[in-house]
Amino acid sequence: MEGMASIALLPDGSISGHFVHLPNSVCYGIHGTEIACERECSRGEDYRLVKLTIMDYNSKKERDVVVERKGHDAARLCNVDHAHGWENDVVKLVDQKQQKSKIVISFECETLKADEAAEEHIKRYMPKLTGMDAVVNIGKMSISGLDFKAEIGCTEQAS
Repeated sequence: MEGMASIALLPDGSISGHFVHLPNSVCYGIHGTEIACERECSRGEDYRLVKLTIMDYNSKKERDVVVERKGHDAARLCNVDHAHGWENDVVKLVDQKQQKSKIVISFECETLKADEAAEEHIKRYMPKLTGMDAVVNIGKMSISGLDFKAEIGCTEQAS
């Protein structure tokens, strides 16, 4: 699936937004929570792991995937090759060996909105986040290995 994403980066490290699959304009919700590194983080201060939940608004089904976030305010999201230094549950979620197909995500910010421009965007498209001092990233996103219609039991999130 390819399309456009609008992602709010919140001050606490979490992510909230939407992915619109084009050309059919099917909208998916995106929510992410930063995963704290417990043991070692030698990849630099702009490197973060995020547990990303993708939700199909029509079926209310969700899938989780761990992605790496780089680039400070102009974020880039992609899959994680390995999660050494994080807890075992994070490593298992990254490996996803128990799943039939691995979800692969790619996002790169093309438009960065901050301050008033970000607040206007949030008021219009993400009103629940109004006043949270977020920056907004807009850009092309691709997701493969995600098919809510073909999956059975995917309402149980991989944890």
